[in-house]
Amino acid sequence: MERAVSLDSSLGTGARSIPSGRRLWRFHGGVHVPDEKSLSNAEPVTSAPLPKRLIIPLQQHIGAQARPLVRIGERVLKGQMIAEPNGYISAPVHASSSGILVAIEPHPVAHASGLSALCALIETDGEDAWAELPEPLVHYAQLDPTLVRERIRWAGVVGMGGASFPTSVKLNPGTDRQIQTLVINGAECEPYITCDDRLMRERAAHVLEGVRVMDHLLGVSQVLIGIEDNKPEAIESMRDALAETDMPGYTEIVPIPTLYPSGGEKQLIRILTGREVPSSGIPAHIGIVCQNVGTAAAVADAVLEGRPLISRIITLTGRAIAAPQNLDARVGTPAGELIAHCGGYRESARRLICGGPMMGFELRHPQAPITKATNCLLALTRAESPDPGPTLACIRCGRCAEACPAKLLPQQMYWYARAKDLDRIQDYHLFDCIECGCCAQVCPSRIPLVQYYRYAKTEIWAREQERRKADQARARHEAKRVRLERQEQERQARLRRQKAALDAKPADGKAGKQALIEAARRRAAAKKAAAGRSGAQSADRP
Repeated sequence: MERAVSLDSSLGTGARSIPSGRRLWRFHGGVHVPDEKSLSNAEPVTSAPLPKRLIIPLQQHIGAQARPLVRIGERVLKGQMIAEPNGYISAPVHASSSGILVAIEPHPVAHASGLSALCALIETDGEDAWAELPEPLVHYAQLDPTLVRERIRWAGVVGMGGASFPTSVKLNPGTDRQIQTLVINGAECEPYITCDDRLMRERAAHVLEGVRVMDHLLGVSQVLIGIEDNKPEAIESMRDALAETDMPGYTEIVPIPTLYPSGGEKQLIRILTGREVPSSGIPAHIGIVCQNVGTAAAVADAVLEGRPLISRIITLTGRAIAAPQNLDARVGTPAGELIAHCGGYRESARRLICGGPMMGFELRHPQAPITKATNCLLALTRAESPDPGPTLACIRCGRCAEACPAKLLPQQMYWYARAKDLDRIQDYHLFDCIECGCCAQVCPSRIPLVQYYRYAKTEIWAREQERRKADQARARHEAKRVRLERQEQERQARLRRQKAALDAKPADGKAGKQALIEAARRRAAAKKAAAGRSGAQSADRP
């Protein structure tokens, strides 16, 4: 039997009560970290300037890289699709301003690997001229949901909370899955990041319009919007906007306790519903779909305004930044130009992180462009990010297991990752790890545990890819062998039929058959004799 605990408790696994009367649950583990959100959330969102060059990656989503549609030297317009989806789990890419496409080539991008990726480089012309956009689907509720999903797919909308999964796919769970609950993630639990906070404060009604569209596509019975209670202005703004709609009967704004990582998809679902997403499963398996508030706003843009996803709100923060703030920036803007717009560095930054301090990664190339998934550029001073010191041996204290929100055994996973035992580490549900960093945060030995898990995942994916290639080659070889055997069998059968046909002729046809055989023998003898004469003549030549 679950027990109730106070809202400010950081321990226990019981249910909670809030003033609205909704019962909340506690997920396992988690850590309290300073939120540092006041650095950037005091001022409204402003627009970033148009850069001279846009660097637009062709893969800004989970799934297959988009396929280019434009040629080098061609003029493109703002909102024009420049790369189309390449498969079902893929998303198109659009130009975020008008200009000339000068190259499609590898360029450093914001990625943990630090590697380059194929990008479209556009020299902007300063006109910011729009392409012709499709008509808004104002009466979407009267349309076939397939048409609405296709509009969202055309707009290139992907999850903007970090996963970048194509939204049109997520909003199409299939006829075999009945979705009862839509969870909207406004938790924004990671320290420093405030882009979702400002979005909910300033565009709450627009966010709810996107929620309404998603509700229409999924046909849910309830909508739960979870927001951490360290964002009182956002909670009030969303509640005021909700009161102006006809949605309150089935939609609720739910403040949740501030505890990292409450914004994780599975963790937020546990908090709001008490239900657990199964290991290696997705929320749709238990009748739930979870979307970010930024994604909801992008859906509203696509459906109600006919606008593709070409810009997003991004937080620029950290004490190394002269003027931390939130900017509405075009996809493809180099990170360095956004930092310069915020006054540059107040002091030398020890680390520039793409994302937050817990789940982000160091940005090795300051001119790497922002993407649809880039929610924060974090420049940390030496005081904010001191040298952790040398890594020590694991003392088997178990703190990592206590902090893990996915109920994993990080210590065992670390040993097997370090030993490169990729089979054994999967026995410990490696792919249930959300890479939140809680384990590394509490580790007294300062072991970079998440790095080991990322390495193991990458190696397993590479091995699986090689295995798939080998299986495909084996399948092709087997298909060829079967085809050759079939052809040989068909040839033998044809010869048997011919022989049978000859044998079945009447007796008076034996002379004709014998004549044919004799003629064949004479031709063979003549051919042999000709070959002998040709060889003799070759030998007589000097």
